[in-house]
Amino acid sequence: MRSENEPHGQNRSFIERARRRQIVAAAIETIADGGYPNASLARIAQRAGVSKGVISYHFAGKDELMDQLVTDVYTEIAESVVPHITTQDNAADMLRAHIRGLAAYALEHRSRMTALAQIFLHARRPDGSPRYGAGESEPLHEALEGLYREGQRSGEFRPFDVRAMAVTQQSATDGMFEYWRVHPDHDLMAHAAELGEHLVRATRADPTEPTPP
Repeated sequence: MRSENEPHGQNRSFIERARRRQIVAAAIETIADGGYPNASLARIAQRAGVSKGVISYHFAGKDELMDQLVTDVYTEIAESVVPHITTQDNAADMLRAHIRGLAAYALEHRSRMTALAQIFLHARRPDGSPRYGAGESEPLHEALEGLYREGQRSGEFRPFDVRAMAVTQQSATDGMFEYWRVHPDHDLMAHAAELGEHLVRATRADPTEPTPP
């Protein structure tokens, strides 16, 4: 979504792009510190060191700002995790690397993960339904399906419903992060390693094959 006042395409100046990033960063910290319900545009503006009118110039409202925040964080996660996946030699290691990469990103960017959790929990559409419900997870499920299909094509993974497994993995990952949010001292990387191993054992073609060290 785009504000009517927002500059379009290549005409958007470097300063304007930087200002939008500044506002998104302030929104992340405001939500992470005080929760989504308390993150008014006025508080976000104060955190960013700008007027509320500056936010209104760049974003049509809080919903559009949240959409940009979610898009930016997910893009950053993908840019962080994908290189670790693509350097692996087989599907099982790709699966392990995916889970570990997500956990590593979360440990480095706790405030972003906290802000996402708050937005997903509290943001609502005009009809009261979640703004970021199950329908918005479709790209994530499709990406995971691609990984599982590759493992099946290579014979590394057994035949199974790739959508069911993708949904299972995403739910397990969400649960891991929620537990870590509630228990900040929880060993997230150990949890990620265990989850990755469970998924590999559940999907590999030969369940008697020993697990690589």
